[in-house]
Amino acid sequence: MKFDLAAETRTGSGKGAARQLRRKGRMPAVLYGQGECVLLTLDPESLREILRAHAGSTALITVKIAGAASKSTRIALLRDYQLDPVSGDVLHADFFEVLMNKAIRVKVPVSVIGGQPAGVKEGGILQHNMRDIHVECLPSALPDSIPVDASALVIGQGIHVKELQPVAGVRFLDDPDQMVVSVAVPMSEAKLEA
Repeated sequence: MKFDLAAETRTGSGKGAARQLRRKGRMPAVLYGQGECVLLTLDPESLREILRAHAGSTALITVKIAGAASKSTRIALLRDYQLDPVSGDVLHADFFEVLMNKAIRVKVPVSVIGGQPAGVKEGGILQHNMRDIHVECLPSALPDSIPVDASALVIGQGIHVKELQPVAGVRFLDDPDQMVVSVAVPMSEAKLEA
């Protein structure tokens, strides 16, 4: 997914400057990458919209920077963000600039598809052993998620990284023998009490 985000450069850093920005209805952010660090300020609501629409870290964001000395438009990934523990407001964000012709390494969420597995219908328990897969690809080939069809799994079976359907232009970096999803045997009441 691609999003646009308007930002402005800022000069102040530290707690005091961040508090002043927040009082004015803005939030601090930093854009890292390509050998430089750019201090930004942006509208927290625009970032909240991106977070609501896309929970993972795979969204390509076009950051349009007003007041930039050099490049005013940059492509970035949301690397990290901080939330207020009480109000849930976004307090700060870190972006990582990417070049469209250079491969990147990121975690992509696993999406289990295909309906309820056969083993779960027999009483088994579906286990998500991996919530994210580490991948390497060009930013233009970055998938929103890695689909895993678990509908045919019976009790005791699972899907390993090496068994995932290949995604064009994407290389999986995790151990090929690592289990992604599996259907486990349920524990009996007697075993739980023991």
